[in-house]
Amino acid sequence: MNSAKIITSARGWIGTPYVHQSSAKGAGCDCLGLLRGIWREVLGAEPEATPAYSMDWSEPQGEERLWAAARRHLIGKPKDDEAAGDVILFRMRDRAVAKHLGVQAVVGEAASFVHAYTGHGVVESPLSTPWRRRIAARFQFPKGV
Repeated sequence: MNSAKIITSARGWIGTPYVHQSSAKGAGCDCLGLLRGIWREVLGAEPEATPAYSMDWSEPQGEERLWAAARRHLIGKPKDDEAAGDVILFRMRDRAVAKHLGVQAVVGEAASFVHAYTGHGVVESPLSTPWRRRIAARFQFPKGV
């Protein structure tokens, strides 16, 4: 896996406004749209069509749709085994479905991740203790990146 290529791609999206269900660099994306855009830049065509989704990400039904999709296309790894280029899946509240994604850019004391965040667009944020507590799962892109 070429983590430098993934991180360069992710950082190339910084400044893109937040737009729900979009995946257009510079024009708008949400967290899934960011990941989809990175996939296209480093791997090529997306592995499946993305169905329409609401901002609550199936919370009322309690379905882990985003996690299931990540398991279909990414390689799972222990959530404490962090590496640059990892895809991180977050729960925004305890016992809620995991519905936020980011890409780890830096590990160690200055750990950070790139994500599309409502009201902020695509930013690189510190992977602080409050964010770390929200990590539900960690993945890496398929081999060949």
